[in-house]
Amino acid sequence: MDSSFEYSREHKHIGRCLIINNETFDGQPHLQRCGTEEDGNKLRVTFKVLGFSVRMEKDLTVADMRRVLREESEEDHSEMSCFVCVLLSHGEQGLLMGADGAHISIRSLASTLTSHNCRTLQGKPKLFFIQACRGQQMDSGVEADSVEPEELEEFAGVSEVPEEDFLCCHSTSSGYFSWRNQVLGSAFISSLCDVLARHRRQEITKILTRVSCHVARSFHSKTGQKDSHGKKQMPCIISRLTREFYLQK
Repeated sequence: MDSSFEYSREHKHIGRCLIINNETFDGQPHLQRCGTEEDGNKLRVTFKVLGFSVRMEKDLTVADMRRVLREESEEDHSEMSCFVCVLLSHGEQGLLMGADGAHISIRSLASTLTSHNCRTLQGKPKLFFIQACRGQQMDSGVEADSVEPEELEEFAGVSEVPEEDFLCCHSTSSGYFSWRNQVLGSAFISSLCDVLARHRRQEITKILTRVSCHVARSFHSKTGQKDSHGKKQMPCIISRLTREFYLQK
């Protein structure tokens, strides 16, 4: 393979991994995200094994989410091959909830790492993994050939990726619910960590395609309630990467 089609891995370190894990929300105990601590533990172990320097932050307000990403943008990433950010919280279409109950756009968080704001990451892959709802629809797994006009809003997700060399992998499709077990954690993060561990030498988009396949084929909700039992989930990959990227060669 011509190396010009690959992002450089000739740096001293693979990169930094920032994990923002919002579990509790001020004055709103009904919003507690039970099981997300298990997700955080899996992510910490997985990315450390891959060689990343891992930073874990919990229960951040919107202002604090901005602050920690700004701090990362001010770090010197010259000897890093990439940057990874994992965001775990409640969400809506294009938005994430802070621990203060306020919302912030995913685009504004990702834009903190653009070439203008972080020159030492210029030309390097910035990977965002997001475990959060993107709406309240539930996927019954029914196949359909027709596309309703409102479903074309899926392409609006591209606006969350501010420039080239960014990739955003959502746990679910635009407008849909994202499932999480209160003990075992989420289907998406569990699959992501498992596939990263077993197929770490594959190209990143191939890895994420396998994650999507595993979640789509293997997961179905087990609520025991008529309106929410047996629902499916389909992750969504939005990529503006310009080369292939390998976490391990």
